[in-house]
Amino acid sequence: MSGKERRIVGASAGWKRLHQSFLLSCFFRWRLLCFFSPKAGWFLLPFGFVAITAGLYSALQKVGNDDTLPTVTIFAAPRPFSYYGGLPDLAGGRQEVAVRSWLALAPEVSVVLFGKDSSVFDLARILGPRVTVDSEIDFTFVGTPFFHCMVARSQNSSSSISVIIDPETILLPYFLTALHCAYELDRDWFLVSMIPNVSKFPFRMDDTGKHWLKEDGAIIGVGKIQEYTLKEVQWSNCGETLLMAWNMGEVPLYAGILPPFLHGKGFHNCWLLNEVLSSEFRLVIDASYIAAAFYPENRTPRCKRNISFDAGNDGWEVKGNHHLATSYGSYYSGAQNKLITDLSFIKCSGKNILFDSVKKVVFYHEVSCRHPFGFKHGMTFSLERFLHFGIQQKLGRCIKDLSFFGSPCFLKKKYEIAFTKLLTLSNPFDLGSLLQINADKDKTIVLAVAGDNYRDMLMSWVCRLRYLAVSNYIVCALDAETYQFALLLGLPVFRDPHAPSNISFNNCHFGTDCFQRVTKVKSRIVLQILKMGYNVLLSDVDVYWFSNPLTYLLSFGPAVLAAQSDEYNEIGPINLPRRLNSGFYFTRSDPPTIAAMEKVVKHALSSTLSEQPSFYDVLCGQGGINRVDDNHCLEPGTNLTIHFLDRNLFPNGAYKGLWEKINVRSSCQKQGCIILHNNWISGRMRKLERQLHSGLWEYDPAQRMCLQTWHHTNLTSHFF
Repeated sequence: MSGKERRIVGASAGWKRLHQSFLLSCFFRWRLLCFFSPKAGWFLLPFGFVAITAGLYSALQKVGNDDTLPTVTIFAAPRPFSYYGGLPDLAGGRQEVAVRSWLALAPEVSVVLFGKDSSVFDLARILGPRVTVDSEIDFTFVGTPFFHCMVARSQNSSSSISVIIDPETILLPYFLTALHCAYELDRDWFLVSMIPNVSKFPFRMDDTGKHWLKEDGAIIGVGKIQEYTLKEVQWSNCGETLLMAWNMGEVPLYAGILPPFLHGKGFHNCWLLNEVLSSEFRLVIDASYIAAAFYPENRTPRCKRNISFDAGNDGWEVKGNHHLATSYGSYYSGAQNKLITDLSFIKCSGKNILFDSVKKVVFYHEVSCRHPFGFKHGMTFSLERFLHFGIQQKLGRCIKDLSFFGSPCFLKKKYEIAFTKLLTLSNPFDLGSLLQINADKDKTIVLAVAGDNYRDMLMSWVCRLRYLAVSNYIVCALDAETYQFALLLGLPVFRDPHAPSNISFNNCHFGTDCFQRVTKVKSRIVLQILKMGYNVLLSDVDVYWFSNPLTYLLSFGPAVLAAQSDEYNEIGPINLPRRLNSGFYFTRSDPPTIAAMEKVVKHALSSTLSEQPSFYDVLCGQGGINRVDDNHCLEPGTNLTIHFLDRNLFPNGAYKGLWEKINVRSSCQKQGCIILHNNWISGRMRKLERQLHSGLWEYDPAQRMCLQTWHHTNLTSHFF
């Protein structure tokens, strides 16, 4: 089936009112003729009155008395802002005015703000119950939201229409008219609008959010503001800053998967529009011409046309988006490289018109006087053949300036950057700066070490920490692939320049030579961080966290190394020889711990085994000669106490057969588990399968996003 056939087959979930007949088409031809040429229209009236009346009656029977308007949800990711003297700063003030303009469109409009910063919650509280905050999307470690998560969350909305918009964009009621006009179509659609600047916008909303005011406090009508906006708009960007909306239809927006673009860092809007156009699943409508969405007062968009990849610390985020735009979809390589839409929404002499510039087709909408900016009992029809010459002239004058998407605004040439090669990805943060940014108030850091073979498990581990609001973690990448992967997914990652090469993808589990080489990296990095003055909780990525263990671990005090026991027997000592698990342990940055860790690292370097035997042999002594009871050892040279953690709270993969339970999560929670280690199993695929089937998995590798309550996916299809 061709793309065009798929578009025709796709039926809209909106109102099915548009079963046009020849008679009804004749009526609207006459109606439009009366509007543009009154004399000619009234001259033709007597010749078709009976037929026209019959057609109109039939059509109105289909429309019925439904007065329900579609619900609209507007999604945006506000920038965090500050308050000075009880008033928001410039960014906060502009965002508040923008959101108030959205709420003023209609009672059917609700707003969802993506964010975690307290200022976003304050903004929602000020604006009332129709504004909510949603933190259930992914953010980078510096707080940048992911665009692909925003789109996915918007697509899971229960509203009839979803809109994604920049948080400082002001909307006027004609935008809602455009949405209602689109909603009347019998096709699934995608509406887009470029956002111009208005050089000076001397208006504000009153405290009730119902009226626009001039600078002197006098009320001004929306129509006057619309006229002012049309005169003052400046088209200073070339399509990257877009408003996008779509109906909740039966066909997808685009083919394929949206890469993990960072919101506001360039390329993502045009990439998405290009894929929507290329996929040809939906009717694409350009609403730029009515200028019902704009930025006030020469506001400079975050996505500048000439993007600098070296501007401050966010250059790595822009490079990442560039990499994704170059690597995926047809944005760079496809034939569709120009912003050409199916229809353009315009207003001509006060009437709403959808114009197809290719087929020269006009879709005309009647607007009720009771709903001057909305739709009620709207009709749609096409004039595909004869148009009265006077009508052609008037329509021609209305659309002659319709050149926004016909101008040389090519997607490939939008930036002064050649898509000739992938840019080298790196962030400006080394280990020292990551520690400063991410460590908590106790100067404690959670460390994970991972290679490309466990990158999906790494992300499941990260997603779980995000769910638990644990942000003081960093990731050490063992190879270039993991480093790039983690960077694109917004992780606080650094590369170990001394990591072993040739890490096996499927054969790097316990007991293998690869495992022995990789584990020795962990103790070396931990020692390095300890010497920099930070406490470290080392956690393998196959450790599932039920809750944050740090408060419990910090309670042991200085000169104590707390580690998981690998003992599987339920009765007896848990600190027997070689039963210290080096995949989960907590260390403090104090002299005894640092001195003991230096011994462990030195011993491991000279050993042909992994680092795990070195931990026990150094700290508890050969054969356990340094054991002081059933769960403690004392390293005599440094006076460091080694505490083996309670297995009911920190069980290993063989303890009590927890992984074999029908409901692993419920069994662990009843037992009081803080964590559960997915060890005591051989092979990467077997480990993955066990964790997936247990339900202790938090990441969708196909969509590259954390699982949320609104998420629906089949995870096993990706792995097996």
